[in-house]
Amino acid sequence: MLNEWQEFLEYTGPVTYKADSKKDTSWLGRFTFEALRDFSGLSRILTILARGFLFHVPDGVVLDGQPREKIDYARRGLCAWCSVPERVGAKQEWQYRTDFGPLYEEFPTLVGEDGQGWFCRHFHTAMAFARDNPKVVRKVYFEVSGDLNKKFDAEWRKKVRQFQMPLFSSSADGAWIIRFDDVIADALELGPLRQGTVDLPDDLLVKIEAVKPKKLPAEVIQTLIAYYIANKPEDSDWVVLPVANFDCWFGDTNFGRKYLSQIPEDIIQRSSSFGVSRYRVLPDYLP
Repeated sequence: MLNEWQEFLEYTGPVTYKADSKKDTSWLGRFTFEALRDFSGLSRILTILARGFLFHVPDGVVLDGQPREKIDYARRGLCAWCSVPERVGAKQEWQYRTDFGPLYEEFPTLVGEDGQGWFCRHFHTAMAFARDNPKVVRKVYFEVSGDLNKKFDAEWRKKVRQFQMPLFSSSADGAWIIRFDDVIADALELGPLRQGTVDLPDDLLVKIEAVKPKKLPAEVIQTLIAYYIANKPEDSDWVVLPVANFDCWFGDTNFGRKYLSQIPEDIIQRSSSFGVSRYRVLPDYLP
Protein backbone atom coordinates (compact mmCIF):
# COMPACT_ATOMS: atom_id res chain seq x y z
CA MET A 1 0.00 0.00 0.00
CA LEU A 2 2.98 2.33 0.47
CA ASN A 3 5.22 1.20 -2.39
CA GLU A 4 2.80 1.50 -5.30
CA TRP A 5 5.29 0.30 -7.90
CA GLN A 6 5.60 -2.95 -5.96
CA GLU A 7 1.81 -3.25 -6.06
CA PHE A 8 1.92 -2.83 -9.85
CA LEU A 9 4.45 -5.66 -10.09
CA GLU A 10 2.36 -7.94 -7.87
CA TYR A 11 -0.75 -7.30 -9.98
CA THR A 12 1.06 -8.03 -13.24
CA GLY A 13 3.71 -10.62 -12.39
CA PRO A 14 3.63 -14.34 -11.61
CA VAL A 15 1.95 -15.70 -8.48
CA THR A 16 3.30 -18.71 -6.57
CA TYR A 17 0.40 -21.03 -5.89
CA LYS A 18 1.41 -22.75 -2.66
CA ALA A 19 0.46 -22.80 1.00
CA ASP A 20 2.06 -24.31 4.09
CA SER A 21 -1.09 -24.13 6.22
CA LYS A 22 -4.60 -22.73 6.26
CA LYS A 23 -3.20 -19.44 7.57
CA ASP A 24 -0.92 -19.12 4.54
CA THR A 25 -2.76 -17.16 1.83
CA SER A 26 0.17 -16.62 -0.53
CA TRP A 27 -1.68 -18.66 -3.18
CA LEU A 28 -4.15 -15.78 -3.49
CA GLY A 29 -1.45 -13.33 -4.56
CA ARG A 30 -2.16 -9.76 -3.45
CA PHE A 31 -5.88 -10.52 -3.01
CA THR A 32 -8.16 -11.94 -0.38
CA PHE A 33 -10.50 -14.75 -1.35
CA GLU A 34 -13.40 -12.37 -0.71
CA ALA A 35 -11.91 -9.76 -3.07
CA LEU A 36 -11.67 -12.34 -5.84
CA ARG A 37 -15.19 -13.55 -5.16
CA ASP A 38 -16.80 -10.10 -5.00
CA PHE A 39 -14.50 -8.18 -7.38
CA SER A 40 -13.93 -5.71 -4.53
CA GLY A 41 -11.04 -3.24 -4.55
CA LEU A 42 -10.82 -3.21 -8.35
CA SER A 43 -11.04 0.55 -8.74
CA ARG A 44 -7.74 1.13 -6.94
CA ILE A 45 -6.08 -1.87 -8.61
CA LEU A 46 -7.02 -0.69 -12.10
CA THR A 47 -5.83 2.82 -11.26
CA ILE A 48 -2.47 1.45 -10.08
CA LEU A 49 -2.19 -0.42 -13.38
CA ALA A 50 -3.11 2.63 -15.44
CA ARG A 51 -0.53 4.77 -13.64
CA GLY A 52 2.10 2.14 -14.38
CA PHE A 53 1.21 2.10 -18.08
CA LEU A 54 1.07 5.90 -18.33
CA PHE A 55 4.14 6.93 -16.36
CA HIS A 56 6.67 4.07 -16.20
CA VAL A 57 8.91 1.82 -18.25
CA PRO A 58 9.09 -1.89 -17.29
CA ASP A 59 11.86 -1.39 -14.72
CA GLY A 60 9.90 1.31 -12.91
CA VAL A 61 11.79 4.35 -14.18
CA VAL A 62 9.47 7.30 -14.80
CA LEU A 63 8.99 8.03 -18.49
CA ASP A 64 9.92 11.27 -20.18
CA GLY A 65 7.23 12.98 -22.24
CA GLN A 66 3.56 13.60 -21.81
CA PRO A 67 1.47 10.80 -20.24
CA ARG A 68 -1.57 11.88 -22.29
CA GLU A 69 0.26 10.57 -25.32
CA LYS A 70 -0.01 7.09 -23.79
CA ILE A 71 -3.72 7.09 -23.00
CA ASP A 72 -4.53 4.63 -25.78
CA TYR A 73 -1.65 2.41 -24.67
CA ALA A 74 -2.90 2.45 -21.08
CA ARG A 75 -6.40 1.55 -22.21
CA ARG A 76 -5.06 -1.39 -24.22
CA GLY A 77 -3.08 -2.50 -21.16
CA LEU A 78 -6.21 -2.45 -19.02
CA CYS A 79 -8.10 -4.39 -21.69
CA ALA A 80 -5.34 -7.01 -21.82
CA TRP A 81 -5.31 -7.43 -18.01
CA CYS A 82 -9.11 -7.75 -17.90
CA SER A 83 -9.49 -9.93 -20.99
CA VAL A 84 -11.76 -12.98 -20.83
CA PRO A 85 -12.58 -15.28 -23.78
CA GLU A 86 -16.01 -14.87 -25.31
CA ARG A 87 -18.55 -17.64 -24.76
CA VAL A 88 -17.98 -20.51 -27.20
CA GLY A 89 -20.34 -20.20 -30.13
CA ALA A 90 -21.57 -16.78 -29.03
CA LYS A 91 -22.53 -14.28 -31.69
CA GLN A 92 -21.23 -10.72 -31.53
CA GLU A 93 -24.27 -9.56 -29.58
CA TRP A 94 -22.66 -6.80 -27.57
CA GLN A 95 -21.22 -3.42 -28.40
CA TYR A 96 -18.05 -4.14 -26.42
CA ARG A 97 -15.79 -7.14 -26.82
CA THR A 98 -14.19 -8.93 -23.87
CA ASP A 99 -11.59 -11.13 -25.60
CA PHE A 100 -8.37 -9.20 -26.16
CA GLY A 101 -6.17 -12.08 -27.23
CA PRO A 102 -4.93 -10.00 -30.22
CA LEU A 103 -3.06 -7.83 -27.68
CA TYR A 104 -0.82 -10.77 -26.76
CA GLU A 105 2.17 -9.54 -28.78
CA GLU A 106 2.02 -6.11 -27.12
CA PHE A 107 1.27 -7.40 -23.59
CA PRO A 108 2.47 -11.03 -23.46
CA THR A 109 2.49 -11.15 -19.63
CA LEU A 110 -1.00 -9.67 -19.29
CA VAL A 111 -3.01 -11.71 -21.81
CA GLY A 112 -2.58 -15.05 -23.54
CA GLU A 113 -3.25 -15.81 -27.17
CA ASP A 114 -6.33 -17.68 -25.91
CA GLY A 115 -7.79 -14.41 -24.59
CA GLN A 116 -7.27 -15.13 -20.90
CA GLY A 117 -6.10 -11.96 -19.20
CA TRP A 118 -3.96 -11.80 -16.07
CA PHE A 119 -6.93 -11.52 -13.71
CA CYS A 120 -8.93 -14.26 -15.43
CA ARG A 121 -5.94 -16.61 -15.37
CA HIS A 122 -5.19 -15.84 -11.74
CA PHE A 123 -8.80 -16.38 -10.66
CA HIS A 124 -9.08 -19.79 -12.32
CA THR A 125 -5.68 -20.92 -11.03
CA ALA A 126 -6.45 -19.78 -7.47
CA MET A 127 -9.83 -21.53 -7.46
CA ALA A 128 -8.24 -24.70 -8.84
CA PHE A 129 -5.67 -24.56 -6.04
CA ALA A 130 -8.41 -24.20 -3.41
CA ARG A 131 -10.35 -27.10 -4.92
CA ASP A 132 -7.30 -29.39 -5.14
CA ASN A 133 -5.73 -28.60 -1.76
CA PRO A 134 -8.40 -28.90 0.97
CA LYS A 135 -5.80 -29.59 3.67
CA VAL A 136 -4.14 -26.17 3.34
CA VAL A 137 -7.07 -23.88 2.53
CA ARG A 138 -10.02 -22.88 4.67
CA LYS A 139 -12.99 -25.20 4.44
CA VAL A 140 -15.34 -22.53 3.12
CA TYR A 141 -12.90 -21.68 0.31
CA PHE A 142 -12.65 -25.31 -0.67
CA GLU A 143 -16.43 -25.72 -0.65
CA VAL A 144 -17.27 -22.76 -2.89
CA SER A 145 -14.24 -22.67 -5.20
CA GLY A 146 -15.67 -25.05 -7.79
CA ASP A 147 -18.94 -23.16 -8.15
CA LEU A 148 -17.18 -19.77 -8.31
CA ASN A 149 -14.85 -21.10 -10.97
CA LYS A 150 -17.76 -22.14 -13.16
CA LYS A 151 -19.56 -18.82 -12.84
CA PHE A 152 -16.56 -16.53 -13.17
CA ASP A 153 -16.29 -16.05 -16.93
CA ALA A 154 -19.91 -15.02 -17.39
CA GLU A 155 -19.81 -12.58 -14.46
CA TRP A 156 -16.46 -11.14 -15.44
CA ARG A 157 -17.60 -10.57 -19.05
CA LYS A 158 -20.36 -8.31 -17.70
CA LYS A 159 -17.79 -6.32 -15.74
CA VAL A 160 -15.40 -5.97 -18.68
CA ARG A 161 -18.22 -4.68 -20.89
CA GLN A 162 -19.16 -2.14 -18.22
CA PHE A 163 -15.55 -0.99 -17.94
CA GLN A 164 -15.67 0.09 -21.57
CA MET A 165 -18.82 2.21 -21.40
CA PRO A 166 -18.25 5.87 -22.36
CA LEU A 167 -17.70 8.32 -19.54
CA PHE A 168 -20.85 10.31 -20.36
CA SER A 169 -23.08 7.36 -21.17
CA SER A 170 -26.75 8.12 -20.57
CA SER A 171 -27.54 4.45 -20.07
CA ALA A 172 -28.88 3.54 -16.64
CA ASP A 173 -26.57 0.54 -16.71
CA GLY A 174 -23.65 2.95 -16.77
CA ALA A 175 -24.39 4.54 -13.42
CA TRP A 176 -22.15 3.92 -10.39
CA ILE A 177 -19.77 1.55 -12.15
CA ILE A 178 -16.04 1.47 -12.77
CA ARG A 179 -15.06 2.57 -16.25
CA PHE A 180 -11.69 2.64 -17.97
CA ASP A 181 -12.25 6.34 -18.73
CA ASP A 182 -12.63 7.14 -15.02
CA VAL A 183 -9.63 5.00 -14.12
CA ILE A 184 -7.37 6.70 -16.66
CA ALA A 185 -8.57 10.16 -15.60
CA ASP A 186 -7.76 9.33 -11.96
CA ALA A 187 -4.37 7.95 -13.00
CA LEU A 188 -3.47 11.14 -14.86
CA GLU A 189 -4.42 13.17 -11.80
CA LEU A 190 -2.43 11.01 -9.36
CA GLY A 191 0.73 10.82 -11.45
CA PRO A 192 3.62 8.31 -11.25
CA LEU A 193 3.52 5.44 -8.81
CA ARG A 194 5.18 6.03 -5.45
CA GLN A 195 8.22 3.80 -5.03
CA GLY A 196 9.52 4.76 -1.61
CA THR A 197 8.21 4.09 1.88
CA VAL A 198 7.28 6.27 4.83
CA ASP A 199 9.35 5.58 7.93
CA LEU A 200 7.83 6.57 11.26
CA PRO A 201 10.19 7.87 13.98
CA ASP A 202 11.03 5.58 16.89
CA ASP A 203 9.33 7.77 19.47
CA LEU A 204 6.04 7.54 17.55
CA LEU A 205 6.34 3.75 17.31
CA VAL A 206 6.79 3.59 21.09
CA LYS A 207 3.79 5.88 21.58
CA ILE A 208 1.59 3.68 19.37
CA GLU A 209 2.69 0.53 21.18
CA ALA A 210 1.77 2.07 24.54
CA VAL A 211 -1.85 2.87 23.65
CA LYS A 212 -2.92 0.22 21.14
CA PRO A 213 -5.18 -2.66 22.23
CA LYS A 214 -3.15 -5.72 23.17
CA LYS A 215 -4.47 -7.98 20.39
CA LEU A 216 -4.26 -5.35 17.66
CA PRO A 217 -1.06 -5.71 15.58
CA ALA A 218 0.98 -2.50 15.74
CA GLU A 219 1.66 -2.88 12.00
CA VAL A 220 -1.99 -2.03 11.27
CA ILE A 221 -1.84 1.38 12.95
CA GLN A 222 1.65 2.08 11.64
CA THR A 223 0.62 1.32 8.05
CA LEU A 224 -2.49 3.48 8.30
CA ILE A 225 -0.48 6.43 9.62
CA ALA A 226 2.19 6.02 6.94
CA TYR A 227 -0.47 5.72 4.22
CA TYR A 228 -2.15 8.85 5.55
CA ILE A 229 1.09 10.83 5.42
CA ALA A 230 1.78 9.65 1.87
CA ASN A 231 -1.73 10.37 0.54
CA LYS A 232 -3.02 13.40 2.48
CA PRO A 233 -4.21 16.11 0.06
CA GLU A 234 -3.20 19.72 0.62
CA ASP A 235 -6.79 20.94 0.96
CA SER A 236 -8.21 18.37 3.38
CA ASP A 237 -7.42 16.46 6.56
CA TRP A 238 -9.24 13.37 5.24
CA VAL A 239 -7.83 10.51 3.17
CA VAL A 240 -9.91 7.89 1.35
CA LEU A 241 -9.63 4.53 3.10
CA PRO A 242 -9.66 1.64 0.57
CA VAL A 243 -10.65 -1.06 3.07
CA ALA A 244 -10.79 -3.95 0.57
CA ASN A 245 -7.29 -3.09 -0.67
CA PHE A 246 -5.92 -2.95 2.86
CA ASP A 247 -7.48 -6.38 3.44
CA CYS A 248 -5.64 -7.64 0.36
CA TRP A 249 -2.40 -6.07 1.55
CA PHE A 250 -2.60 -7.77 4.94
CA GLY A 251 -3.69 -11.07 3.38
CA ASP A 252 -7.10 -11.55 5.01
CA THR A 253 -10.26 -9.69 6.00
CA ASN A 254 -9.25 -9.16 9.65
CA PHE A 255 -8.32 -5.57 8.84
CA GLY A 256 -11.81 -4.50 7.77
CA ARG A 257 -13.87 -6.83 9.92
CA LYS A 258 -11.90 -6.77 13.13
CA TYR A 259 -8.95 -4.42 13.47
CA LEU A 260 -10.42 -1.11 12.26
CA SER A 261 -13.03 -1.00 15.00
CA GLN A 262 -10.34 -1.59 17.64
CA ILE A 263 -8.19 1.41 16.77
CA PRO A 264 -8.61 4.11 19.44
CA GLU A 265 -10.32 7.29 18.19
CA ASP A 266 -7.55 9.26 19.91
CA ILE A 267 -5.30 7.99 17.10
CA ILE A 268 -7.50 7.64 14.03
CA GLN A 269 -10.98 9.01 13.31
CA ARG A 270 -13.16 7.57 10.57
CA SER A 271 -15.99 8.97 8.48
CA SER A 272 -18.20 7.77 5.66
CA SER A 273 -20.18 9.82 3.16
CA PHE A 274 -21.75 8.90 -0.17
CA GLY A 275 -20.41 5.38 0.26
CA VAL A 276 -16.79 6.55 0.54
CA SER A 277 -14.86 5.58 3.67
CA ARG A 278 -12.39 8.20 4.90
CA TYR A 279 -10.09 8.64 7.85
CA ARG A 280 -7.76 11.13 9.46
CA VAL A 281 -4.91 10.76 11.91
CA LEU A 282 -4.94 13.01 14.96
CA PRO A 283 -2.02 15.48 15.14
CA ASP A 284 -0.55 13.85 18.28
CA TYR A 285 0.18 10.73 16.21
CA LEU A 286 1.80 12.42 13.24
CA PRO A 287 5.58 12.87 13.09
